[in-house]
Formats: sequence, C-alpha cells, structure tokens
Amino acid sequence: MSNHAQVPGEPTEITTSLVETATGAIQGFRPIKQIHEHLCAFHFYGYDMTRQVEAHHFCAHQNEEMRQCLIYDTPEADAKLIGLEYMISENLFLTLPDEEKPLWHSHLYEVKSGVLFMPRVPGPIERHGLDKVRKTYGKTIHFWQVDKGHNLPLGLPQLMMALTRDGQLDEELGRDVEKRFGVSFEKERAKRAELTGPTHGIHPLANGGGKGLIPKLREVDCKPADSVPRVFV
Repeated sequence: MSNHAQVPGEPTEITTSLVETATGAIQGFRPIKQIHEHLCAFHFYGYDMTRQVEAHHFCAHQNEEMRQCLIYDTPEADAKLIGLEYMISENLFLTLPDEEKPLWHSHLYEVKSGVLFMPRVPGPIERHGLDKVRKTYGKTIHFWQVDKGHNLPLGLPQLMMALTRDGQLDEELGRDVEKRFGVSFEKERAKRAELTGPTHGIHPLANGGGKGLIPKLREVDCKPADSVPRVFV
C-alpha cells in the first residue's frame, strides 16, 4: 500500500497556478506528451525483498526496442515521482557488458503471473502491450523511499528489482492493489499461461545475478576543473 506522507511546504499559491496555466498553454512539453502507457507492478529494493512498493509506470517509447518510464507511487494527481525505469528488448540487453547486466531485471514472471497489468485497459489492447513487455529487461532506480514514510526524497538512489517467482509478493500489498483496481492476479495468470519469455531464456546475470545489490557512497578526490583536458574543434 502506498504511503501518503504529507510533503512539507506551503500550499501552492494562486499566482503559481496562474503561471503554470500560462506556461502550460505556451510551452510544448513534448517529452511528457509522448507518454502513452500506464503499467502497474511492484518493485523491491535490490538488497531487501521485504521492502516492496507499488509502482505506477508512465511510459514512452524511444523506439520499438526501448521505452522509458516515470515511476509514481500512485496514479493520482498528487502522486509522488519516486523513480525511473528503462525497458529494453532482449536484443539490446544482450549487447550490454557483463558487469552491467546484473543491474537489469526480467519482466517475464511479472507478466505471466498477472501482477503486472495496465489499469482500465481492455483485454485485447493490454495483451498486445504485454506481448512486448514479457521479453524485455528493465533497469529501475528509485529516489524516494515512500515505504519508510519519508516526506521528501532522502538518501541515496536505490536500485530496484522485480518479482521473479511465486511467494515473493507481499500478500497484503497484492490484495490491496487487486481490490483498488478491480483485478485478479490469478485470473490474469490463467489467461497468460501460454506466454513465453526471451528467445534465449532469462539471462543468468539478470536480476542481480541471483544476489542482492545495494548502492554505496564513498569519498573520492574531486578532479579540479582545470585538470580536465580541453578539446577544441
């Protein structure tokens, strides 16, 4: 269940709203307007599967093999922007260096189990979208630890992972999402039983290579600007 900690600060002023109305009419916001897809799923912290959060993906395609998603804690107007996810095809994933692959997670289980779905999208349209997602890999970073009740995005960016087998999803969290969105994961699982995953199978280095991963901060010498070589063309 999403945490609804109140963000500190004064209420938005009328003048700010008027400026936003004006800029909204003048500026294009073309990257945002490319968003065409809403996926709901669950993420857990790469080092702690007990910390799971509801994740609403609002996605736009770069091309047929890559989409990029803004991650919110709810689909409501006051939702917190908690992270980002990049989703790529199997073909692109296989081009990544081996040290990069563990940072990416597979989507096959999420799709087949029914826990990844498109809210309020008719079945045939949803199925077409999921046919693409089931063979992809995602790299997800969360900046806001809403499960801790933080009212601001505190701490280091966190690498997130996705569910890969039965028994991992927090049952209470799952039931809450099913109730609020009127879906049944078990019914969806039955409908998706014949779906297959990546052509070459899920890569063994994906999903953290089966291990937990956590970002760490360490101090280093900061290279002064005047030591950086300059290239003039």
